[in-house]
Order: sequence, then C-alpha cells, then structure tokens
Amino acid sequence: MTIYDPTKIPGDVYDTHTHLNDDALYHDVAAYVGRAHEFRVMEMNVVGYDAQANLRAIQIAHDFADEGVRAIVGFQPEDTGGFDAAAQEPLRQQLSDPAVIGVGETGLDWHFKGFDRQTQLAAFEKHLQLATEFDLPVTIHMRDSFDDIYRILQEQGIKKFEMHSFAGDWHQAEKLVNLGGYISFSGMVTFKNAKEIHEAAKVVPLDRLLVETDAPYLAPVPHRGKTNEPAWTKFVVDGLAAILGIDRDELAQITMRNGHRLWPKK
Repeated sequence: MTIYDPTKIPGDVYDTHTHLNDDALYHDVAAYVGRAHEFRVMEMNVVGYDAQANLRAIQIAHDFADEGVRAIVGFQPEDTGGFDAAAQEPLRQQLSDPAVIGVGETGLDWHFKGFDRQTQLAAFEKHLQLATEFDLPVTIHMRDSFDDIYRILQEQGIKKFEMHSFAGDWHQAEKLVNLGGYISFSGMVTFKNAKEIHEAAKVVPLDRLLVETDAPYLAPVPHRGKTNEPAWTKFVVDGLAAILGIDRDELAQITMRNGHRLWPKK
C-alpha cells in the first residue's frame, strides 16, 4: 500500500532535529527511518544531548549514512552537570568524526528551577568555542533565556547556528536572523493556539527557515500528544506552508536547500 499517489510524489523533506537516540525510538531505528522515507522525509539529523545519546547518534549516523542520516553531538542545558573536563575530550574526538556535522544541542534553559546557571553558561560558551574551533554550526536550545543567548552569540561572533524548535516571538526571531541564524520550527507551529510562533514564522526570510520534529517530543497536529517520529516532519511542512501561504512542496524544497547550506554534505 502506498501512502501517496505515485504520479504526485511530494517534495523531499529534511528533519533537521530528531532524537532517534532516545529510548522511546532507539529500540527500532530502522523502522522509523523506513517510515520517514515513506513520508518523503529523506534526510535527518540525529541530535545528541548527553554522553550516551552522543554515542548513539554517531552509531545511528554510521549505520544509516546511505539513508540520509547524520549526527550532531553535544550536551543539552539540563545535562550540563555531566559536561565536566572528563566529558569534553571525548566530545572533541567525536566532532572529528565524518558523520558529525554540528555541535549541539546546547543552549540555556531558565524555565525549570534547580539547575545551576553558571554551569549552563560555562557549558554553552564551551560548546560555542568548540563550534568555532571545528568550524561547525551550532544547534541551540533556548527557553526563557533569549537575552543571555543573544548576548553570548554576539560576544563570540557566532554566525552559523540553528535555533531549534523555536518558541519565541517575532522580535526575537528577527534579531537572531540578523545575527546570521536559521530558525527551525517543530510541531508546535501546527498548534492552533501557538499564535506567537505563527507570527514569528512570518518574519523569518524563506532562506532562513528550517523544519524539524524534535521527536519523540512535540508531535504535530494531527498526532498531537502521541510519540513523535521523523516521518511526521511532513505535517510540520504542511502546517508551516499554510501559515506562510505558500505551496508545501515549494517550502519542502526551500527548507531542504537551507539545511544543505547550513550543514554542507561532506
């Protein structure tokens, strides 16, 4: 059974941020990659967030290199407690792996209580230094921390970065684009009540737009609340295209080109 009319194959899609390395999906990576291809999601970045997830991301990228899968490695804000000196050298070695195309996810998260801000700040700055050293783009997690992230990006002169699963307002999106950044929208852009995100999407130049799932989280409509997967990037493209008032296949092509510009194929 085919999903689409074979005479009307939709445009290929690039899921720029997914977590096939998460326990919720890692048990059957091959099935999720195969289903993604059925939905014309032909490329994806598997993104690390701690030591184990980084190892898994690289392993998946090697195993599925011919299926358009690549890896990004780093320590997300809530896991920076494990990003000590002992963890930094393995990360440096991983950044030299040909399957690794970026640093992340890293960033700052001031939403939850109980995390050490200074530890997060130090880890974020170290990730940015590594990105500069290895000349790699940075995938950034931002929650309730725009002012600090914007300041640090300016101070360190970072130009190649993706704001992943963007949930800020249009002013923030505009300022980040002006720094050189790309703005990536996840399933949240399909939520009817996400008006602030919709308005942000409208101010991002077409050549700075990216799409993602952040699977297994943030499943888009019509699957909201379920375990997300890379195949459903298709619905993110559909929803974003409707908000922008452009053809969905045109948007698929645009976001694919943008992904290749930020993460050139080696």
